[in-house]
Amino acid sequence: MNNTNVLKSFFWRFAERCGAQLVSFVVSIILARILAPEDYGTIALITVFTAFLQVFVDSGLGTALIQKKDADDLDFSSVFYFNFAVCLILYAGTFVVAPCIADFYNDVTLTPVIRVLSLTIVIAGVKGIQQAYVSRNMLFKRFFFSTIGGTIFSAFLGIGMAYAGFGVWALVAQQLSNTMIDTLILWITVSWRPKKAFSWKRLTALLAFGWKLLVSALLETGYNNLRNLIIGKMYSSADLAYYNQGDKFPSVIANNINTSIDSVLLPTMAGVQDDSSRVKAMTRRAIKTSTYIMAPLMMGLAFCAEPIVRLVLTDKWLPCVPFLRIFCITYMFYPIHTANLNAIKAMGRSDLFLKLEIAKKIVGMTLLLSTMWFGVMAMAYSLLVSSVTSQIINSWPNRKLLNYRYWDQLKDILPSIAIAIFMGCCVNLVGLLHLSNAVTLLIQIPMGAVIYIGASAALHLESYEYLIDLIRTAWKRFTKR
Repeated sequence: MNNTNVLKSFFWRFAERCGAQLVSFVVSIILARILAPEDYGTIALITVFTAFLQVFVDSGLGTALIQKKDADDLDFSSVFYFNFAVCLILYAGTFVVAPCIADFYNDVTLTPVIRVLSLTIVIAGVKGIQQAYVSRNMLFKRFFFSTIGGTIFSAFLGIGMAYAGFGVWALVAQQLSNTMIDTLILWITVSWRPKKAFSWKRLTALLAFGWKLLVSALLETGYNNLRNLIIGKMYSSADLAYYNQGDKFPSVIANNINTSIDSVLLPTMAGVQDDSSRVKAMTRRAIKTSTYIMAPLMMGLAFCAEPIVRLVLTDKWLPCVPFLRIFCITYMFYPIHTANLNAIKAMGRSDLFLKLEIAKKIVGMTLLLSTMWFGVMAMAYSLLVSSVTSQIINSWPNRKLLNYRYWDQLKDILPSIAIAIFMGCCVNLVGLLHLSNAVTLLIQIPMGAVIYIGASAALHLESYEYLIDLIRTAWKRFTKR
Protein backbone atom coordinates (compact mmCIF):
# COMPACT_ATOMS: atom_id res chain seq x y z
CA MET A 1 0.00 0.00 0.00
CA ASN A 2 1.43 3.39 -0.97
CA ASN A 3 1.83 6.36 1.38
CA THR A 4 -1.04 8.26 -0.25
CA ASN A 5 -3.56 5.52 0.52
CA VAL A 6 -2.22 5.12 4.04
CA LEU A 7 -2.48 8.87 4.61
CA LYS A 8 -6.02 8.96 3.15
CA SER A 9 -7.07 6.06 5.37
CA PHE A 10 -5.62 7.75 8.42
CA PHE A 11 -7.42 10.98 7.53
CA TRP A 12 -10.82 9.30 7.34
CA ARG A 13 -10.23 7.31 10.53
CA PHE A 14 -9.02 10.39 12.38
CA ALA A 15 -11.91 12.50 11.06
CA GLU A 16 -14.34 9.80 12.19
CA ARG A 17 -12.89 9.62 15.69
CA CYS A 18 -12.60 13.40 16.10
CA GLY A 19 -16.07 14.07 14.70
CA ALA A 20 -17.69 11.46 16.92
CA GLN A 21 -15.80 12.52 20.01
CA LEU A 22 -16.54 16.20 19.40
CA VAL A 23 -20.26 15.47 19.36
CA SER A 24 -19.93 13.10 22.33
CA PHE A 25 -17.91 15.70 24.19
CA VAL A 26 -20.58 18.37 23.74
CA VAL A 27 -23.30 15.90 24.71
CA SER A 28 -21.42 14.75 27.81
CA ILE A 29 -21.07 18.37 28.92
CA ILE A 30 -24.80 18.96 28.55
CA LEU A 31 -25.71 15.70 30.28
CA ALA A 32 -23.20 16.29 33.10
CA ARG A 33 -24.91 19.61 33.79
CA ILE A 34 -28.38 18.01 33.86
CA LEU A 35 -27.74 14.67 35.54
CA ALA A 36 -26.27 13.91 38.94
CA PRO A 37 -22.81 12.30 39.38
CA GLU A 38 -24.61 9.28 40.87
CA ASP A 39 -26.34 8.62 37.50
CA TYR A 40 -22.93 8.40 35.82
CA GLY A 41 -21.74 6.19 38.67
CA THR A 42 -24.59 3.75 38.03
CA ILE A 43 -23.68 3.41 34.34
CA ALA A 44 -20.01 3.01 35.26
CA LEU A 45 -20.92 0.08 37.53
CA ILE A 46 -22.77 -1.69 34.73
CA THR A 47 -20.04 -0.91 32.19
CA VAL A 48 -17.72 -3.11 34.25
CA PHE A 49 -19.74 -6.11 33.04
CA THR A 50 -20.73 -4.96 29.55
CA ALA A 51 -17.13 -4.07 28.70
CA PHE A 52 -16.05 -7.56 29.76
CA LEU A 53 -18.71 -9.14 27.54
CA GLN A 54 -17.75 -6.87 24.64
CA VAL A 55 -14.38 -8.61 24.46
CA PHE A 56 -16.10 -11.85 23.46
CA VAL A 57 -17.79 -10.07 20.55
CA ASP A 58 -14.48 -9.98 18.73
CA SER A 59 -12.90 -13.08 20.30
CA GLY A 60 -9.62 -12.00 18.71
CA LEU A 61 -11.11 -13.16 15.43
CA GLY A 62 -11.47 -9.69 13.94
CA THR A 63 -7.74 -9.14 14.32
CA ALA A 64 -7.08 -12.63 12.98
CA LEU A 65 -9.06 -11.77 9.81
CA ILE A 66 -7.03 -8.58 9.35
CA GLN A 67 -3.73 -10.36 9.97
CA LYS A 68 -4.41 -13.34 7.68
CA LYS A 69 -2.96 -12.60 4.24
CA ASP A 70 -5.45 -14.63 2.16
CA ALA A 71 -8.69 -14.22 4.17
CA ASP A 72 -11.75 -14.71 1.94
CA ASP A 73 -15.56 -14.69 2.17
CA LEU A 74 -15.65 -18.14 3.76
CA ASP A 75 -13.39 -16.92 6.57
CA PHE A 76 -15.49 -13.83 7.15
CA SER A 77 -18.82 -15.69 7.00
CA SER A 78 -17.67 -18.39 9.40
CA VAL A 79 -16.53 -15.81 11.93
CA PHE A 80 -19.75 -13.81 11.50
CA TYR A 81 -22.05 -16.73 12.37
CA PHE A 82 -19.84 -17.86 15.23
CA ASN A 83 -19.65 -14.38 16.74
CA PHE A 84 -23.38 -13.77 16.50
CA ALA A 85 -24.16 -17.08 18.22
CA VAL A 86 -21.71 -16.27 21.02
CA CYS A 87 -23.30 -12.84 21.50
CA LEU A 88 -26.80 -14.33 21.82
CA ILE A 89 -25.55 -16.77 24.47
CA LEU A 90 -23.77 -13.98 26.35
CA TYR A 91 -26.88 -11.80 26.40
CA ALA A 92 -29.06 -14.66 27.65
CA GLY A 93 -26.57 -15.30 30.45
CA THR A 94 -26.45 -11.61 31.38
CA PHE A 95 -30.24 -11.40 31.43
CA VAL A 96 -30.40 -14.27 33.90
CA VAL A 97 -27.64 -13.08 36.26
CA ALA A 98 -28.67 -9.39 36.25
CA PRO A 99 -30.45 -9.69 39.65
CA CYS A 100 -27.28 -11.21 41.14
CA ILE A 101 -25.23 -8.25 39.95
CA ALA A 102 -27.81 -5.88 41.44
CA ASP A 103 -27.63 -7.77 44.74
CA PHE A 104 -23.83 -7.48 44.73
CA TYR A 105 -24.15 -3.69 44.68
CA ASN A 106 -27.24 -3.71 46.98
CA ASP A 107 -29.26 -1.85 44.35
CA VAL A 108 -32.29 -3.67 42.86
CA THR A 109 -32.86 -0.84 40.36
CA LEU A 110 -29.80 -2.03 38.43
CA THR A 111 -31.54 -5.18 37.11
CA PRO A 112 -33.64 -3.60 34.30
CA VAL A 113 -30.80 -1.22 33.39
CA ILE A 114 -28.38 -4.14 32.97
CA ARG A 115 -30.85 -6.12 30.86
CA VAL A 116 -31.53 -3.25 28.48
CA LEU A 117 -27.98 -1.92 28.18
CA SER A 118 -26.60 -5.42 27.53
CA LEU A 119 -28.53 -5.50 24.24
CA THR A 120 -25.53 -3.64 22.81
CA ILE A 121 -23.69 -6.98 22.89
CA VAL A 122 -26.15 -8.60 20.46
CA ILE A 123 -25.98 -5.63 18.11
CA ALA A 124 -22.20 -5.62 18.27
CA GLY A 125 -22.25 -9.25 17.14
CA VAL A 126 -23.65 -8.05 13.81
CA LYS A 127 -21.28 -5.10 13.52
CA GLY A 128 -18.00 -6.73 14.54
CA ILE A 129 -17.13 -8.54 11.32
CA GLN A 130 -18.28 -5.61 9.19
CA GLN A 131 -15.70 -3.56 11.08
CA ALA A 132 -12.99 -6.14 10.42
CA TYR A 133 -13.86 -6.09 6.70
CA VAL A 134 -13.65 -2.29 6.62
CA SER A 135 -10.31 -2.28 8.45
CA ARG A 136 -8.76 -5.00 6.29
CA ASN A 137 -9.74 -3.19 3.08
CA MET A 138 -8.91 0.28 4.48
CA LEU A 139 -12.45 1.55 3.80
CA PHE A 140 -12.40 3.98 6.71
CA LYS A 141 -14.73 6.42 4.96
CA ARG A 142 -17.51 3.96 5.87
CA PHE A 143 -16.58 4.24 9.55
CA PHE A 144 -16.88 8.00 9.32
CA PHE A 145 -20.51 8.03 8.18
CA SER A 146 -21.70 5.19 10.43
CA THR A 147 -20.06 6.54 13.59
CA ILE A 148 -21.10 10.16 13.01
CA GLY A 149 -24.67 9.11 12.20
CA GLY A 150 -24.99 7.00 15.34
CA THR A 151 -23.39 9.65 17.53
CA ILE A 152 -25.63 12.50 16.34
CA PHE A 153 -28.87 10.49 16.59
CA SER A 154 -28.05 9.23 20.09
CA ALA A 155 -27.03 12.74 21.17
CA PHE A 156 -30.47 14.19 20.46
CA LEU A 157 -32.19 11.21 22.07
CA GLY A 158 -30.05 11.27 25.23
CA ILE A 159 -30.35 15.03 25.77
CA GLY A 160 -34.08 14.97 25.13
CA MET A 161 -34.64 12.18 27.66
CA ALA A 162 -32.38 13.89 30.23
CA TYR A 163 -34.39 17.13 29.98
CA ALA A 164 -37.58 15.07 30.29
CA GLY A 165 -36.35 13.73 33.64
CA PHE A 166 -35.51 10.13 32.72
CA GLY A 167 -32.26 10.25 34.71
CA VAL A 168 -30.00 7.23 34.19
CA TRP A 169 -32.24 5.93 31.39
CA ALA A 170 -31.15 8.89 29.26
CA LEU A 171 -27.61 7.49 29.36
CA VAL A 172 -28.88 3.97 28.60
CA ALA A 173 -30.87 5.18 25.58
CA GLN A 174 -27.91 7.20 24.33
CA GLN A 175 -25.52 4.22 24.38
CA LEU A 176 -27.99 1.70 22.96
CA SER A 177 -29.24 3.92 20.12
CA ASN A 178 -25.65 4.88 19.21
CA THR A 179 -24.72 1.24 18.68
CA MET A 180 -27.95 0.49 16.77
CA ILE A 181 -27.68 3.37 14.29
CA ASP A 182 -23.91 2.89 13.85
CA THR A 183 -24.49 -0.77 12.97
CA LEU A 184 -27.41 -0.03 10.63
CA ILE A 185 -25.49 2.58 8.62
CA LEU A 186 -22.41 0.35 8.39
CA TRP A 187 -24.59 -2.54 7.21
CA ILE A 188 -26.11 -0.36 4.48
CA THR A 189 -22.87 1.26 3.26
CA VAL A 190 -20.58 -1.80 3.30
CA SER A 191 -21.19 -4.19 0.40
CA TRP A 192 -20.02 -7.34 2.19
CA ARG A 193 -22.71 -9.75 3.40
CA PRO A 194 -22.29 -13.14 5.09
CA LYS A 195 -22.60 -16.03 2.64
CA LYS A 196 -24.57 -19.20 3.30
CA ALA A 197 -21.37 -20.99 4.15
CA PHE A 198 -19.54 -22.07 7.29
CA SER A 199 -16.25 -23.86 7.84
CA TRP A 200 -15.11 -25.23 11.19
CA LYS A 201 -11.69 -25.80 9.68
CA ARG A 202 -11.29 -22.12 8.74
CA LEU A 203 -12.72 -20.98 12.07
CA THR A 204 -10.39 -23.26 14.02
CA ALA A 205 -7.38 -21.92 12.15
CA LEU A 206 -8.38 -18.34 12.94
CA LEU A 207 -9.07 -19.23 16.56
CA ALA A 208 -5.56 -20.69 16.82
CA PHE A 209 -4.31 -17.14 16.38
CA GLY A 210 -7.23 -15.27 17.91
CA TRP A 211 -7.74 -17.13 21.20
CA LYS A 212 -4.49 -15.71 22.60
CA LEU A 213 -5.65 -12.21 21.74
CA LEU A 214 -9.02 -13.00 23.34
CA VAL A 215 -7.40 -14.06 26.60
CA SER A 216 -5.15 -11.00 26.43
CA ALA A 217 -8.14 -8.72 25.88
CA LEU A 218 -10.04 -10.36 28.74
CA LEU A 219 -7.08 -9.78 31.04
CA GLU A 220 -6.80 -6.17 29.89
CA THR A 221 -10.53 -5.44 30.18
CA GLY A 222 -10.94 -7.26 33.46
CA TYR A 223 -7.95 -5.45 34.92
CA ASN A 224 -9.05 -2.02 33.65
CA ASN A 225 -12.58 -2.43 34.96
CA LEU A 226 -11.59 -4.04 38.25
CA ARG A 227 -10.86 -0.59 39.62
CA ASN A 228 -14.41 0.48 38.82
CA LEU A 229 -15.78 -2.62 40.50
CA ILE A 230 -13.69 -2.06 43.64
CA ILE A 231 -14.50 1.66 43.83
CA GLY A 232 -18.21 0.96 43.32
CA LYS A 233 -18.19 -1.69 46.06
CA MET A 234 -15.79 -0.17 48.63
CA TYR A 235 -16.58 3.49 48.11
CA SER A 236 -19.52 5.45 46.66
CA SER A 237 -21.05 5.81 43.21
CA ALA A 238 -20.10 9.52 43.39
CA ASP A 239 -16.43 8.57 43.95
CA LEU A 240 -16.66 6.29 40.92
CA ALA A 241 -18.24 9.07 38.86
CA TYR A 242 -15.43 11.53 39.73
CA TYR A 243 -12.79 8.88 38.93
CA ASN A 244 -14.38 8.11 35.55
CA GLN A 245 -15.01 11.76 34.71
CA GLY A 246 -11.32 12.43 35.35
CA ASP A 247 -10.51 9.68 32.89
CA LYS A 248 -13.00 10.84 30.27
CA PHE A 249 -11.26 13.99 29.00
CA PRO A 250 -7.73 12.58 28.47
CA SER A 251 -9.03 9.21 27.25
CA VAL A 252 -11.06 10.93 24.51
CA ILE A 253 -7.87 12.52 23.16
CA ALA A 254 -5.68 9.46 23.60
CA ASN A 255 -8.18 7.02 22.13
CA ASN A 256 -8.83 9.23 19.10
CA ILE A 257 -5.15 9.42 18.24
CA ASN A 258 -4.31 5.82 19.11
CA THR A 259 -7.37 4.32 17.41
CA SER A 260 -6.80 6.35 14.25
CA ILE A 261 -3.16 5.35 13.97
CA ASP A 262 -3.68 1.74 15.06
CA SER A 263 -6.54 1.12 12.61
CA VAL A 264 -4.27 2.06 9.73
CA LEU A 265 -1.03 0.72 11.21
CA LEU A 266 -2.04 -2.90 11.88
CA PRO A 267 -3.23 -3.81 8.35
CA THR A 268 -0.30 -1.87 6.85
CA MET A 269 2.21 -3.71 9.05
CA ALA A 270 0.50 -7.03 8.36
CA GLY A 271 1.10 -6.46 4.64
CA VAL A 272 4.89 -6.29 5.19
CA GLN A 273 5.11 -8.63 8.23
CA ASP A 274 8.02 -10.59 6.72
CA ASP A 275 10.19 -7.47 6.45
CA SER A 276 11.30 -6.59 10.00
CA SER A 277 13.12 -3.43 8.90
CA ARG A 278 9.92 -1.97 7.40
CA VAL A 279 7.88 -2.99 10.46
CA LYS A 280 10.48 -1.27 12.66
CA ALA A 281 10.34 1.90 10.56
CA MET A 282 6.53 1.97 10.80
CA THR A 283 6.63 1.32 14.56
CA ARG A 284 9.15 4.09 15.11
CA ARG A 285 7.19 6.54 12.98
CA ALA A 286 3.96 5.73 14.82
CA ILE A 287 5.59 6.23 18.25
CA LYS A 288 7.26 9.51 17.34
CA THR A 289 4.36 11.07 15.47
CA SER A 290 1.58 10.09 17.87
CA THR A 291 3.63 11.22 20.89
CA TYR A 292 4.35 14.53 19.20
CA ILE A 293 0.61 15.09 18.78
CA MET A 294 -0.48 13.63 22.12
CA ALA A 295 2.11 15.14 24.49
CA PRO A 296 1.05 18.81 24.20
CA LEU A 297 -2.63 17.90 24.42
CA MET A 298 -2.09 15.87 27.59
CA MET A 299 0.17 18.42 29.26
CA GLY A 300 -2.07 21.30 28.24
CA LEU A 301 -5.11 19.53 29.66
CA ALA A 302 -3.26 18.66 32.89
CA PHE A 303 -2.13 22.23 33.54
CA CYS A 304 -5.49 23.75 32.53
CA ALA A 305 -7.63 21.12 34.26
CA GLU A 306 -9.28 23.26 36.93
CA PRO A 307 -10.57 26.14 34.75
CA ILE A 308 -11.73 23.60 32.13
CA VAL A 309 -13.74 21.61 34.68
CA ARG A 310 -15.19 24.77 36.27
CA LEU A 311 -16.24 26.18 32.92
CA VAL A 312 -17.39 23.03 31.17
CA LEU A 313 -18.79 20.79 33.93
CA THR A 314 -19.46 23.32 36.75
CA ASP A 315 -18.05 23.26 40.28
CA LYS A 316 -19.93 20.09 41.28
CA TRP A 317 -17.36 18.10 39.27
CA LEU A 318 -14.21 19.72 40.76
CA PRO A 319 -13.30 16.54 42.73
CA CYS A 320 -12.42 14.93 39.38
CA VAL A 321 -9.51 17.37 38.71
CA PRO A 322 -6.74 15.40 40.54
CA PHE A 323 -7.80 12.22 38.70
CA LEU A 324 -7.80 14.07 35.39
CA ARG A 325 -4.19 15.18 35.89
CA ILE A 326 -3.00 11.68 36.80
CA PHE A 327 -4.69 10.20 33.72
CA CYS A 328 -3.12 12.85 31.47
CA ILE A 329 0.36 11.70 32.48
CA THR A 330 -0.68 8.05 32.11
CA TYR A 331 -2.05 8.44 28.58
CA MET A 332 0.87 10.53 27.36
CA PHE A 333 2.99 7.37 27.12
CA TYR A 334 0.36 5.23 25.39
CA PRO A 335 1.93 5.45 21.90
CA ILE A 336 4.76 3.21 23.13
CA HIS A 337 2.19 0.70 24.39
CA THR A 338 0.11 0.48 21.26
CA ALA A 339 2.79 0.72 18.57
CA ASN A 340 4.85 -2.07 20.12
CA LEU A 341 1.82 -4.31 20.49
CA ASN A 342 0.70 -3.66 16.91
CA ALA A 343 4.12 -4.71 15.63
CA ILE A 344 3.91 -7.96 17.61
CA LYS A 345 0.37 -8.70 16.35
CA ALA A 346 1.24 -7.83 12.74
CA MET A 347 4.10 -10.35 12.79
CA GLY A 348 1.70 -13.04 13.97
CA ARG A 349 3.21 -13.38 17.46
CA SER A 350 0.00 -13.65 19.46
CA ASP A 351 1.87 -16.00 21.82
CA LEU A 352 4.17 -13.15 22.85
CA PHE A 353 1.17 -10.82 23.08
CA LEU A 354 -0.48 -13.09 25.66
CA LYS A 355 2.72 -13.51 27.69
CA LEU A 356 3.13 -9.73 27.85
CA GLU A 357 -0.45 -9.28 29.06
CA ILE A 358 0.02 -11.84 31.82
CA ALA A 359 3.24 -10.18 33.00
CA LYS A 360 1.66 -6.71 32.97
CA LYS A 361 -1.42 -7.81 34.85
CA ILE A 362 0.62 -9.50 37.58
CA VAL A 363 2.41 -6.18 38.16
CA GLY A 364 -0.80 -4.15 37.91
CA MET A 365 -2.83 -6.39 40.21
CA THR A 366 -0.09 -6.31 42.83
CA LEU A 367 -0.11 -2.52 42.80
CA LEU A 368 -3.93 -2.32 42.78
CA LEU A 369 -4.47 -4.75 45.66
CA SER A 370 -1.82 -3.03 47.75
CA THR A 371 -3.34 0.46 47.29
CA MET A 372 -7.12 -0.08 47.23
CA TRP A 373 -7.33 0.17 51.03
CA PHE A 374 -5.87 3.69 51.00
CA GLY A 375 -8.53 5.45 48.91
CA VAL A 376 -9.45 6.12 45.31
CA MET A 377 -6.55 8.53 44.79
CA ALA A 378 -4.02 5.87 45.79
CA MET A 379 -5.60 3.53 43.23
CA ALA A 380 -5.22 6.19 40.54
CA TYR A 381 -1.52 6.60 41.32
CA SER A 382 -1.05 2.83 41.18
CA LEU A 383 -2.45 2.91 37.63
CA LEU A 384 0.17 5.51 36.66
CA VAL A 385 3.00 3.38 38.06
CA SER A 386 1.72 0.21 36.38
CA SER A 387 1.38 2.10 33.07
CA VAL A 388 5.05 3.09 33.13
CA THR A 389 6.01 -0.48 33.97
CA SER A 390 3.77 -1.84 31.20
CA GLN A 391 5.37 0.21 28.45
CA ILE A 392 8.75 -1.28 29.39
CA ILE A 393 7.27 -4.80 29.27
CA ASN A 394 5.55 -4.17 25.90
CA SER A 395 8.79 -2.98 24.32
CA TRP A 396 10.89 -5.91 25.55
CA PRO A 397 10.26 -8.43 22.69
CA ASN A 398 10.96 -5.80 20.02
CA ARG A 399 14.55 -5.36 21.13
CA LYS A 400 15.14 -8.69 19.36
CA LEU A 401 12.28 -8.81 16.84
CA LEU A 402 12.94 -5.30 15.50
CA ASN A 403 16.24 -4.30 17.12
CA TYR A 404 14.29 -1.42 18.68
CA ARG A 405 15.07 -1.15 22.40
CA TYR A 406 13.03 0.68 25.02
CA TRP A 407 15.85 3.18 25.53
CA ASP A 408 15.80 3.94 21.79
CA GLN A 409 12.04 4.48 21.98
CA LEU A 410 12.44 6.85 24.92
CA LYS A 411 15.02 8.85 23.00
CA ASP A 412 12.52 9.17 20.15
CA ILE A 413 9.74 10.60 22.35
CA LEU A 414 11.60 12.60 25.03
CA PRO A 415 12.09 15.76 22.89
CA SER A 416 8.32 16.05 22.32
CA ILE A 417 7.55 15.41 26.00
CA ALA A 418 10.18 17.92 27.17
CA ILE A 419 8.75 20.67 24.96
CA ALA A 420 5.21 19.78 26.10
CA ILE A 421 6.18 20.05 29.79
CA PHE A 422 7.86 23.41 29.13
CA MET A 423 4.71 24.59 27.36
CA GLY A 424 2.54 23.40 30.27
CA CYS A 425 4.65 25.27 32.83
CA CYS A 426 4.37 28.46 30.77
CA VAL A 427 0.57 28.34 30.36
CA ASN A 428 0.19 27.49 34.04
CA LEU A 429 1.56 30.95 34.89
CA VAL A 430 -1.60 32.49 33.38
CA GLY A 431 -3.61 30.94 36.22
CA LEU A 432 -1.71 33.15 38.69
CA LEU A 433 -3.47 36.20 37.22
CA HIS A 434 -6.79 35.02 38.75
CA LEU A 435 -8.85 35.86 35.67
CA SER A 436 -12.22 34.31 34.85
CA ASN A 437 -12.17 30.70 33.68
CA ALA A 438 -13.15 31.60 30.11
CA VAL A 439 -10.55 34.38 29.78
CA THR A 440 -7.85 32.16 31.32
CA LEU A 441 -8.48 29.42 28.75
CA LEU A 442 -8.70 31.91 25.88
CA ILE A 443 -5.17 33.00 26.76
CA GLN A 444 -3.75 29.58 27.67
CA ILE A 445 -4.83 27.59 24.60
CA PRO A 446 -3.38 29.81 21.81
CA MET A 447 -0.36 30.59 24.01
CA GLY A 448 0.35 26.87 24.44
CA ALA A 449 0.01 26.20 20.71
CA VAL A 450 2.41 29.02 19.81
CA ILE A 451 5.00 27.89 22.37
CA TYR A 452 4.88 24.21 21.35
CA ILE A 453 4.94 24.77 17.59
CA GLY A 454 7.48 27.60 17.88
CA ALA A 455 9.84 25.52 20.02
CA SER A 456 9.45 22.55 17.64
CA ALA A 457 10.37 24.73 14.65
CA ALA A 458 13.28 26.41 16.46
CA LEU A 459 14.75 23.03 17.49
CA HIS A 460 14.04 21.46 14.07
CA LEU A 461 12.17 18.60 15.75
CA GLU A 462 12.02 15.70 13.31
CA SER A 463 8.36 14.84 14.02
CA TYR A 464 7.35 18.47 13.47
CA GLU A 465 9.15 18.65 10.13
CA TYR A 466 7.65 15.29 9.09
CA LEU A 467 4.09 16.48 9.78
CA ILE A 468 4.70 19.83 8.06
CA ASP A 469 5.96 17.98 4.99
CA LEU A 470 2.86 15.76 4.99
CA ILE A 471 0.59 18.81 5.24
CA ARG A 472 2.43 20.58 2.40
CA THR A 473 2.21 17.49 0.19
CA ALA A 474 -1.49 17.08 0.89
CA TRP A 475 -2.12 20.78 0.23
CA LYS A 476 -0.32 20.63 -3.12
CA ARG A 477 -2.41 17.65 -4.19
CA PHE A 478 -5.58 19.43 -3.10
CA THR A 479 -4.78 22.67 -4.96
CA LYS A 480 -3.94 20.78 -8.16
CA ARG A 481 -7.46 19.31 -8.37
